Amino acid sequence: MKNIFLIIIVIISLSSCATKDEIVYFQNLEKLDDMEAIEHFEPRIEVNDVLDIQVSSFNEDLAAPFQFQVNRQSGGGGGSAGQNRGPMGYIVEVDGTIKFPVLGNLNVEGQTRRELETFLTEELKEYVTDVVVRVRIINFRITVLGETGTSVVQVPNERITMPELIAMAGDISYNGKRENILVIRDHDGKKSYGRVDLTDVDIFENPYYFLKQNDIVYVEPTYRTVKSAGFINSWQGLVSIFTTALSLVILFTR
Repeated sequence: MKNIFLIIIVIISLSSCATKDEIVYFQNLEKLDDMEAIEHFEPRIEVNDVLDIQVSSFNEDLAAPFQFQVNRQSGGGGGSAGQNRGPMGYIVEVDGTIKFPVLGNLNVEGQTRRELETFLTEELKEYVTDVVVRVRIINFRITVLGETGTSVVQVPNERITMPELIAMAGDISYNGKRENILVIRDHDGKKSYGRVDLTDVDIFENPYYFLKQNDIVYVEPTYRTVKSAGFINSWQGLVSIFTTALSLVILFTR
């Protein structure tokens, strides 16, 4: 009877332990040899993005009509600041356009930041020969939920990978699933989702390795964590009840 009791205690102890496969990041490192690195990733402009567009020239007077002004109400093709631009930049409307001074409505949805810079530079050369245009997506942020703590991560350089995001969010807790991270994404006006496994080096070839603006990342709790929320529903809880009852039987039948 004592041997049975000891075996049950050992089983309970082992069941509460996590395995290496559940905890260690980037396993199977031998796969990294000669794996092609994904370097050329650029996010594309989407509806409701807020764009900071800076137009400059050696002659600032020539560039001034094309520079963003928060208090501009009309004129120069800029339209109403309240309706078409947010407090910090140009809002991409539901039809994928922005209202830009002088040039009027411009379709920017689906373009990369670099493509829009090239387009605007060519268009503005008619007015400013030495024009320099810089475009930035201001509202590039990612929502993180689950076993990392809840946070909204602002991305200043418009380029972030899953490992970088997890590090910025404070890493995954002991109770989080590292091999099944959920990414919810808006694409072409529709919702899509994918899974990322941080425990395998195949993550570097995953299409969700690079994150996009407004992605939602959810780190699920482990099965162990979910079951621990209900004592009787978990088999560990049932074993604990059994061992307690067995202890009482042994105590009263001596």
